[in-house]
Amino acid sequence: MLEKFFKLKENGTTVGTEVMAGLTTFFAMSYILFVNPSILGQTGMPTQAVFLATIIASVIGTLIMGLYANVPYAQAPGMGLNAFFTFTVVFALGYTWQQALAMVFICGIINIIITVTRIRKAIMKAIPLSLQHAIGGGIGIFIAYVGIKNAGLLQFLSDPGAYVVLDDKAPVGQSSIIANSSAVPELVKFNNPGVLLALVGIVITMFFVLKNIRGGILLSILLTTLIALATGIVKVDFSTLLQENNIAVAFKELGTTFGAAFGKEGMGSLFADSSKIPQVCMTILAFSLSDTFDTLGTFIGTGRKTGIFSEEDEKALEEGDGVSSKMDRALIADAVATSIGAVFGTSNTTTYVESAAGIGAGGRTGLTSVVVAAMFMISSLFSPVLALVPTQATAPVLIIVGMMMLSSFADIEWSNLDEAIPAFFTSVFMGFAYSISYGIAAGFIMFTLVKIIRGKFSEIHIVIWIVDILFIANFAILAML
Repeated sequence: MLEKFFKLKENGTTVGTEVMAGLTTFFAMSYILFVNPSILGQTGMPTQAVFLATIIASVIGTLIMGLYANVPYAQAPGMGLNAFFTFTVVFALGYTWQQALAMVFICGIINIIITVTRIRKAIMKAIPLSLQHAIGGGIGIFIAYVGIKNAGLLQFLSDPGAYVVLDDKAPVGQSSIIANSSAVPELVKFNNPGVLLALVGIVITMFFVLKNIRGGILLSILLTTLIALATGIVKVDFSTLLQENNIAVAFKELGTTFGAAFGKEGMGSLFADSSKIPQVCMTILAFSLSDTFDTLGTFIGTGRKTGIFSEEDEKALEEGDGVSSKMDRALIADAVATSIGAVFGTSNTTTYVESAAGIGAGGRTGLTSVVVAAMFMISSLFSPVLALVPTQATAPVLIIVGMMMLSSFADIEWSNLDEAIPAFFTSVFMGFAYSISYGIAAGFIMFTLVKIIRGKFSEIHIVIWIVDILFIANFAILAML
């Protein structure tokens, strides 16, 4: 039954490989269960409700991705998008979290419309081949950087007075800050047990990958976690964990966030002040651009190289009518998940770049996604156990997978500056700006500038012009906030 539904043999995979891949993806992204409530909770949202909303949005979105699109991608509330929700929309602009949820819901509806009306497909078709390769390599940089950061291998030094505390009323050490360009990364001293654990994890992961051991990536996560437990780096206090992650409390608090986007404090007041309507529209645009291009970038960066989206799929995407390809269905799944997440009480749900970890472990079909969704369901009952898996255990996987994705750079003609300049800005900004969509924005804008300077206006697709204008407008609005 599984073979027939997911077409395992046709995709060159097995049930065992797909299960291993699903578990790998889940553990690589399970941090969102604890990070998302922490970030959104700063807006006043009940954290246990956000925890449950995160699970529900992830399960529904990932199941749609697996059962409808049959691709090995997982979905969850996006990092970066949740920070934008909290620190820009609520803190900087002064909207309530209910209004912010209403914006996210509208963003999801917009994404559904542009997917159904082929606008997303037009965008993908307009992206030059060299930029697609740059996106693939840039995502490799992004994933590896996330891994290095999660491993704790970097620390950042900022000049005195060169940073802003976002919530100066929060207790010391419990508020995020924004530092200017004086902040520089440097290697940490290797005297921290967590950092040493990450180094051991990198060696273990390299061993399993180089030996080509079946399920090696997942085994490396489990083995590194066991070392963390054995050495006391991860301490077990189930009484505290159970108290902080109580499913009964979560369901009770969910009543506060469920449907809040449509109440008087949400959609009911979002457009009440006519003077703020332009700002509301631009904020929704910012949500939509980031969500759309994060997803497109992830699909382009991981799908082509691995064959998940074949030439036939790409042809069907470009030439077919309606929802006629795996990519079409995957884009629909991503768009629907955002609106569903907003209904339950979380920021934009998006396709996770950490899916590359499961793809690296051999995941090729929607069965991988179904396994991830099942793990999210189970996590609602066993979240204390998940808390035992440290980020240092999953960070090495992201580093290795990111490194593998750099091979996309080989397909770029670096000696040709017409290709090299946009490719450079795409990949570098994707990693250093910690945003897939900002990397794509930089690449698009530089591609247009190069063609203008070369006098090759005819090579600039109308879609590129439109997206450039939207990105520039987005940056301008953010600059004025």
